Amino acid sequence: MTDSLLLGGHRLVPLACGALYWPAQALLAVADLHLEKGSALARRGWMLPPYDSCDTLVRLQRAIRQTGARVVLALGDSFHDPLGPARLPAQARQMLAELIGAVAWTWIAGNHDGVAAGQLGGAVADDVVVAGIAFRHITDPAAEGPEISGHFHPKTRLLNGHGAARRCFALAGERLLLPAYGSYAGGLDISRPELVAALGQAPLGLLPTARGLVFVDSRTQAA
Repeated sequence: MTDSLLLGGHRLVPLACGALYWPAQALLAVADLHLEKGSALARRGWMLPPYDSCDTLVRLQRAIRQTGARVVLALGDSFHDPLGPARLPAQARQMLAELIGAVAWTWIAGNHDGVAAGQLGGAVADDVVVAGIAFRHITDPAAEGPEISGHFHPKTRLLNGHGAARRCFALAGERLLLPAYGSYAGGLDISRPELVAALGQAPLGLLPTARGLVFVDSRTQAA
């Protein structure tokens, strides 16, 4: 087994927490943090524990510390809605400020939050290209070259589609989807036709484990 993959000729390391690390660039990419999803749902009467933002940021803090990343790309939908930054609790706000102050941080605009996250500091962009790899929120079927994106919250199952659903990376040619990083973010099975259509082919699911990456053929999954 291996703990990494090659994309555009570059070695990338999918982490068990759902982040993607690029050692040569000291770059950590995460997608779909969906901060303050709990408070958004509470406004609609779904009374969930209001700790999702802190939990998500603690895991991100740990990933940055363990990898030594100096660059962070947040690939869109970092907040569950455009008003999320205003609802961020003081503790989570302080944690986020410390993270943004410690690395070169870029928010990529998502369909849920737009550019709202930029008011908290860091750079804001629609997409970013690093050493020939494009980072964006939603995969662009018309774009050429290697690409890393989020949006679809890929998940998969082991045991021929009958095991517990787990968040995963999804690889289709030179397109890589990152799993949702947010504690309350849901998921879409990699066998679903809308995900296959967006990628242009059935993807492989990539599950990081202590022994390396486990590859799951999406065609074996139950929809």
